[in-house]
Amino acid sequence: MKEVSINFKLNGKEYNLTVPTNLTLLQIIREKLNLTGTKRGCGKGECGACTVIFNGRTVNSCLVLAPKVDGAEVITVEGIGTFENPHPIQEAFVEEGAVQCGFCTPGFVVSAYDLLSKNPHPTEDDIREGLSGNLCRCTGYIKIINAVKKASEKLNG
Repeated sequence: MKEVSINFKLNGKEYNLTVPTNLTLLQIIREKLNLTGTKRGCGKGECGACTVIFNGRTVNSCLVLAPKVDGAEVITVEGIGTFENPHPIQEAFVEEGAVQCGFCTPGFVVSAYDLLSKNPHPTEDDIREGLSGNLCRCTGYIKIINAVKKASEKLNG
């Protein structure tokens, strides 16, 4: 198996790894760095459970191969907030009951974080568009949309 050396920044910390070229960013995050917030859902880039911010834009980490990670800056849900110090988006998801089973929640939080960093006062249509790459099988999305609205208010008044 061919390997590649990659140097990248994950949640503000520098990493230097040698990994197989066919490893995905999702596998690097979960299996090599033991950060399990990013979830493996469909493995085809359709569900959004593995959403991360990659060089300033949201991507499905299951579709990014190791060689593309070299030189990248990546943010996962662990880089947004912690259990001890949750981000206002995470607080809003809990307060609005937008966490049902929780499997899709990290992807939604990352997408909401990206949306609100680019558009601090989104309309409901903006929120729906910003979250459109994420699927939830437990909710009707209303609580998730309300959580993003609440997070916007918490962050920007």
